[in-house]
Amino acid sequence: MQGLTKGIGRFFAALGMTVAGIWIILPFYWAIITSLKRPADVFRLSFVPFLQFEPTLANWRNELVLRRNELVSGLSTSFLVAFTAAMLALAIGTLAGYALARFRYQRWKNKDIALWILSQRFLPPAATVVPFFLLFQRFGLLDTRLALILINTTFTIPFAVLISRDAFREIPFELEEAALVDGCSPFQAFVRVALPLVAPALVSAGIISFAFTWNEFLNAFILTYSRATPMTVVIAGTSDTTGIQFWYVSTRMLMAILPPALLTLTVQRYIVRGLTFGAVKG
Repeated sequence: MQGLTKGIGRFFAALGMTVAGIWIILPFYWAIITSLKRPADVFRLSFVPFLQFEPTLANWRNELVLRRNELVSGLSTSFLVAFTAAMLALAIGTLAGYALARFRYQRWKNKDIALWILSQRFLPPAATVVPFFLLFQRFGLLDTRLALILINTTFTIPFAVLISRDAFREIPFELEEAALVDGCSPFQAFVRVALPLVAPALVSAGIISFAFTWNEFLNAFILTYSRATPMTVVIAGTSDTTGIQFWYVSTRMLMAILPPALLTLTVQRYIVRGLTFGAVKG
């Protein structure tokens, strides 16, 4: 009876994993086959190439040749903004996380400070986009990459702060005290001892910040219009007088997925290790 129960449990677990896998893969498969369809075939219900429709590389050829400048501009802007915002958020967030992990404040409790930092992420972007628009307009930063870097750094700092704080809490302070005894200054102990030990967590925080910035749309849509449009806005602008060009939306979406996917696959072991910091109390 126990063996039968385990078998049923494994069956439903496998079934659930299969359904979840199909649910995750289906949008990507749909995008791939749509990018290979002619415009007339896009609006027909067809799933299997060569059987239900004749695939073509015309959409990819048009995107990579005729619209190359727009794509290169969108991808380069997205990468520059996401990378710079992630690095700034990581630099600021690491220092703040270390301070919350190592020091105790009298006027405000550490948990209250951390909660306030996290609350900045709870704010809906629609509630802050107008003030940011007016601020950047006043300083002449509309439609610039600097504006996107500043606003995305602001919204991704909470991830870096909380992840690094939990990571530093897991590092015994006695290691830094030993470095102080050996003649290191507090800053040298921080750089030479604490930072290398929490490197996986910092990589996780950086990747999360990069991904959120890469996928951000609303602020980019409001604050840019021609010179500094990232890939998310380029994808949203794929339309003409006849409507949305879904075949080009698919090609651009697949190209937009590729950079963060390759980055994640490259450092995935650091992400898994970094996100488990603080999960187990020893």
